[in-house]
Amino acid sequence: MTDPRRLIPRTDAVLADQRFAQALLLLGHARVKAVITEAQRLAREGTIAPGEVAETALASLPAGGPRRVVNATGVILHTNLGRARLAEAAVEAVRVAAGTTDIELDLATGRRGRRGRGALAALTAAVPAAQAVHVVNNNAAALVLAATALAAGREIVISRGELVEIGDGFRLPDLLVSTGARLREVGTTNRTTVDDYARAIGQDTGFVLKVHPSNYRIEGFTGTPGIADLAGVCARTHVPLVADAGSGLLRPEPSLPDEPDAATWLARGADLVTASGDKLLGGPQCGLLLGRADLVERLRRHPLARALRVDKLTLAALEATLGAPSTPTSAALHADPVRLRRRAEALAERLAEAGLRAEAVASAATVGGGSAPGVMLPSAAVALDAELAGPLRLAEPPVLARVEQGRCFLDLRAVAAEDDEDLFNAVVIIGKDLQQRTGRG
Repeated sequence: MTDPRRLIPRTDAVLADQRFAQALLLLGHARVKAVITEAQRLAREGTIAPGEVAETALASLPAGGPRRVVNATGVILHTNLGRARLAEAAVEAVRVAAGTTDIELDLATGRRGRRGRGALAALTAAVPAAQAVHVVNNNAAALVLAATALAAGREIVISRGELVEIGDGFRLPDLLVSTGARLREVGTTNRTTVDDYARAIGQDTGFVLKVHPSNYRIEGFTGTPGIADLAGVCARTHVPLVADAGSGLLRPEPSLPDEPDAATWLARGADLVTASGDKLLGGPQCGLLLGRADLVERLRRHPLARALRVDKLTLAALEATLGAPSTPTSAALHADPVRLRRRAEALAERLAEAGLRAEAVASAATVGGGSAPGVMLPSAAVALDAELAGPLRLAEPPVLARVEQGRCFLDLRAVAAEDDEDLFNAVVIIGKDLQQRTGRG
């Protein structure tokens, strides 16, 4: 009898299998070979059959980076899924920028040029009310740079109702104090007046900070001064007004009338506005600083700015986003509920024909990403058995749904129409597998 171990395929034969070509490109020869060697060991021990070496090795290969997922949660800007999905123009810009670029070179003169000048010019054009602009690696960095450059060893006047906590337990007060600034809290949790700010401003004030509570909402007996009122107080006392818009709107958005935007706040008197690039703007993660030329230049020239600067990929994606006619975020925000319903009905019908229980239902989506709290957007979803939610996360590509009312909802508000086929295939494969294992039809 032939020893089964003689049937174990050679390493070079497995490496030549075309199914390993992509892994070799992404992971390298050594890592792929190590996985194959481990599968061969299992075959020698009799744990797997010799003919299963290649399949076992393929299944054991590391992912090699972030995986694309289908966002069917109904949350447009899902923080755990990377927030904004980049426009195709931005994706192509990143591809080009991944090579050698003219990021700090003036090709006409052959001399050093302004870093990211294209992105900065595009941002200035998008918000003409800003005398100058600067970009750092996220909105928290923008606030840290402002606090360090303008208020280190001094006071930042801020309402108690705006001492917010952001993602992963990071609290704004802790962030600001870490720069060496002191907080001068005014007003109460639910009500703060212009006089509260005026009484607190003094010779030791670095700036007044207005923070938009973009990830929560207080209702009832509340009150807080608007930007114009605060700008008047700051102008009389010659103190800068820094305003954290947070969610990244550069101009007014009719569908989100309560969400502030940089252009409006600057027009109403804010001296410096900070915002995120990967939220409602629909671009890459970055922090935007827009406002008075002298303040922006002071921040740009501060030593900390070097540590907070963005790379060439971010600058390329930001410039392309600002120049794109639309973004996936904008498309999801303005999606037609009637068309979403038709897509849900078509998908549910196909799934039913495949032998799965599926129903098109009305749904409600949210903006997410610390933007527009409390705003619900009419949407449509495909309702499946709740037990499918977990296995769908392990599909290829993974599908993220939400469990609601005892069912698994695939909300289509944040799903591009071209991804419907991937959604269908994932549900069919997972659903059929579950039926076979449970014996249910």
